[in-house]
Amino acid sequence: MAAIVVENLQKSYGDLRAVDGLSFTVEEGEVFGLLGPNGAGKTTTVEILIGLRERDSGRVEVTGFDPAQEGDAVKAQIGVQLQQTELFPLLSVEEILHLFASFYHDSKPVAELLELVGLQERRKAKYRHLSGGQKQRLSLALTLINDPELVFLDEPTTGLDPQARRALWNIVEQMRAQGKTVLLTTHYMEEAEVLCRRVAVIDHGKILALGAPRDLVDQYVPERAIELPLADHSAERRLESLPAVTHVDITEGFAAIHTTDLRESLTAILEKSEDFALSLDDLRIQRGTLEDVFLQLTGRTIRE
Repeated sequence: MAAIVVENLQKSYGDLRAVDGLSFTVEEGEVFGLLGPNGAGKTTTVEILIGLRERDSGRVEVTGFDPAQEGDAVKAQIGVQLQQTELFPLLSVEEILHLFASFYHDSKPVAELLELVGLQERRKAKYRHLSGGQKQRLSLALTLINDPELVFLDEPTTGLDPQARRALWNIVEQMRAQGKTVLLTTHYMEEAEVLCRRVAVIDHGKILALGAPRDLVDQYVPERAIELPLADHSAERRLESLPAVTHVDITEGFAAIHTTDLRESLTAILEKSEDFALSLDDLRIQRGTLEDVFLQLTGRTIRE
């Protein structure tokens, strides 16, 4: 059953069409990603789904309700973490959680939430004294305080250091293991590949591709790269002549041999390794990434 249904969603601001005919579904129990650069329309889409912004046209259902007409019913069943959340600077972590818990008839125990997001040792710390990662983890605890089955996370790791980002990934993976449905927006390709069962690649308000990350890579970037040390740069042309090799990139003493048939090219490399003076000790196989998919679809990287 679909937790979210979106059909031909449209939203404009004057001449700017922020959301231009989006259609997708999010199944119960899956982590679904809206993946694209800043300004792609991800946040506007989320705000429409949670009832904070009106759509111009299209059909939207969240847990079976239209957020524009039945906003209270939707809000009772979801948890939301927006990009920027400012809380009470003089209240402690524990006090903020107790305050928000009082807004619901049923809420998760504060101690359980503190353990889930790893803030037990900071429970007495005032909000203004928390690091950026700790504030994000507290925001996520507030998102889960009513134990929602459907969670919206809008760019939850933006601005975090790698360690804090990984900590939040672990929490999302725990939610997935509990069977919760998560809609995640992000412009971090690795984040989408690690967390999401399916992603919609969005740019300028339109979906460019939709599917499982690995399937999208296989569809749009079927080439693989065989990487190995290359002491003799004169071997570059000979490597390019091997079966199924499309081109060779040389960088800092390594060759990346791009191929449309991994087995055929790898077999030839093994056969020619002595003739070409190739070292196979550090040979690695690299597949494409969602970054490559976005580049293939748009002609630019997601950071531009």
